[in-house]
Parts: sequence; C-alpha cells; structure tokens
Amino acid sequence: MTTARLTDQLIVRTRQVSSTAELLDLLPSPRGVLSWVRDGEGLVGWGEVARMRTSGPERFVRAQDWWDSFASRLDVRDEVGLPGSGPVAFTSFAFGDRPGRSVLTVPRVVVGRRDGVSWVTEIQAGEFAEPALPIHRPRGVRYSEGQLAVTAWRDAVRRAVSRMRRGELDKVVLAHDLLALADHPLDARFLLRGLAARYPSCWAFAVDGLVGATPELLLRRRGDEVTSQVLAGTTWPHPGVDPEALAAGLLGSAKDLDEHRYAVESLARTLQPFCTELQAPQQPSVLALRNVLHLASEVRGRLDDRPTSLLALAAAVHPTAAVGGTPTRAAVELIGELEAMGRGRYAGPVGWVDSSGDGELGIALRCAQLHGRAARLFAGCGIVAGSDPDEEVAEAAAKLVPVRDALEGVD
Repeated sequence: MTTARLTDQLIVRTRQVSSTAELLDLLPSPRGVLSWVRDGEGLVGWGEVARMRTSGPERFVRAQDWWDSFASRLDVRDEVGLPGSGPVAFTSFAFGDRPGRSVLTVPRVVVGRRDGVSWVTEIQAGEFAEPALPIHRPRGVRYSEGQLAVTAWRDAVRRAVSRMRRGELDKVVLAHDLLALADHPLDARFLLRGLAARYPSCWAFAVDGLVGATPELLLRRRGDEVTSQVLAGTTWPHPGVDPEALAAGLLGSAKDLDEHRYAVESLARTLQPFCTELQAPQQPSVLALRNVLHLASEVRGRLDDRPTSLLALAAAVHPTAAVGGTPTRAAVELIGELEAMGRGRYAGPVGWVDSSGDGELGIALRCAQLHGRAARLFAGCGIVAGSDPDEEVAEAAAKLVPVRDALEGVD
C-alpha cells in the first residue's frame, strides 16, 4: 500500500544547513516519528510521502522492488552527496516469515548529520507543514505479563537446553515480552531521547511505532564495502564485582564464546558468496553498555561486482545466529514451537536505505512497540547447551532495563 502514486514525479532536494541542534530535538510531533541516530549523528524524518507494507518469505524482495520503482520516478537534486543524503526510506522488517508485517516509509522531510556536516532533504509533494508539539512525559506507567510470561519463558529455556543436550541443534535465541500501560498516549520522542541519552553508542531508532536503541549493526553497505558488528554472549553488572573482572569472565566463558562463535560463523557463511574478501577477528572484544556487557566482533567484506543491494544482503543473512540460532532452520522452528508468541518486528532488520542500494540496518533489540497508551517491550537471550534457565531469566530482565528506564524517565 502506498500513499503517493508511483506514477507521480516528485522533486527531491537536499541542501546543506548550519543547524547544530540535536537531531532528536528536531522531531516536531509524536506522529510518524522516524529515527536512526548514534552519537548525535544519523537521520531523523517526519511526514509521509509514501508507505509500503509487506509480509512473508519474499518481503525483502518485494520491498526492494517497490523502492526501486518509487525511486526511479524521483527528480533528485542532491547538493551534499554524503551517505544518507538524497532520497531515503526508513524500514523495519518482521523477524519471521509468518506472522509479521514489514514496512518502508518515505518521509517528506529528513534531517541528517555526518562527520559534522548537516543537511535537510525535502520531497516536494504539495503544501505540507508539521506543527511543533511539546513532548509529553509518560505518567502512571505500570507493567503486566506479556504474551509469554516469565515462568513460561523459563520453562521454554529449560526445554530448549534439553533439546540441545540431545544434539538436535547448537543454539537458539528465545524471547519474551512485557506489557506497559500509561495514563495517556505515549510519545515516541520521549522514549527516543531517553534511550539516546543513556546509550549514545547505540543506534536510537524509530519506524512505524517500533522504538528502541540497538547496539548491533546487522549490515552497512557503502558501495562495495559491507560491515557488520556481531554481538552474542552477555553478562551484566553484579553488585560488588569489578567491571574489568566481569569483562575478563565474559572473555573466558566457554558458554558465551561458543554462542559468539556460532553468530560470527553464521554471518560469515551467508555473506561469503557475495564477497571477494571477508575479514573477521579471531577473538571477540567486549562492548560495555550501561546495563550489560557483550562479546563483539566486527566483520568486514568487499562485495563482488554484482549489483547486490543492502536489502538483498539482509535477505541472505537474516536471521543470524545472534537472533535466531544454529542451525538456522532448526532454531527458527524451535522458536515457533517454544515461544508461543508473535515477535512482530522485534529482532528484525531496522534502519534506512537509499536509492543506490546503500544504507544501514541494525537488529531491532532493546525496543518496544508503541500503540496509544500501551507499549510491548521485548528481550531475548541466546541459549546453548550450557545455559542455566535462572541465569537467562536474569539476563533477559537486565535487557529490559533500558526501555523501562527510558519510559519512566529514570536518570
């Protein structure tokens, strides 16, 4: 479905501006908030020229075909020429083939910043003005069990561990949800600003009501260069335990190293057919965030001369072992069996794409789906044969902290 006819020719103008305002502060209203911001740089957008929704196993192909057709009819006048300038679409994909809805949104206005250069991109589509509205802090936030209660999720972890110890698979990532309800409709801008302030090294994203801050870059494509940051293997702050000791323990944990190895090998195996060269570190490093520590590896590749877009690459690598499991098919089937809930777009690719096939996609983690006064929060953990269900429950609770704190305005 689109809100602009594909036969319309629209003028896209990108010009440099001198604004130094925080990108997230520029979002004028809670309606249709779009964001991909990290360390104060990235893209924000508002208004809507066109929207496309799709689902099913061919969702990436359908999205690319629609975007190619739409972008081919644009009259582009880009005076900046940086990644993210010119026409872009913000996108968020469902985790699974069924159920789930994926979306691409083309905003009327995009403000971007990269390497200290700021710009605005506007699409001419008739008169348009977005009124600036004040940001409202949520009031009366209370929580209740989601579709998969904690006790049921603990049992799902136990059953998954049993299956892996029988040799049915190596790893599965299981998720559960938590519901939040406020007294008044939630403002995505409040949640975004809170997450960005607490986790500046993460990508603060918002697309079609899915709002979060992910530390995990699924894919970045710039010309023939492709990059991914793989995160798998997690610990969290413990009272009285030195952070350096926690990091050392994570680097020495056989269970976490196995989980991380599965994720890196999964990504490399699916990217390799598209690349002339591919590099992955032999050992992971530790990424320390406010609430958790992750094992991290950056994978870099050089694409061959085939015209492979970012969305085509995403179709090939999703779901990685970091959010699905190993082997992929067995893990996805087990997720459907044990989770007994719809993930929606949680743990699916989220980010932006441009008309040349470049862009950035993260994995939608540390996030919530907003709908009026309600928010559905998600957390997931990688489960391997050595996992302990009680420890996984504690890890999932730690992963819910970022969104809970941001919703409540906790400093």
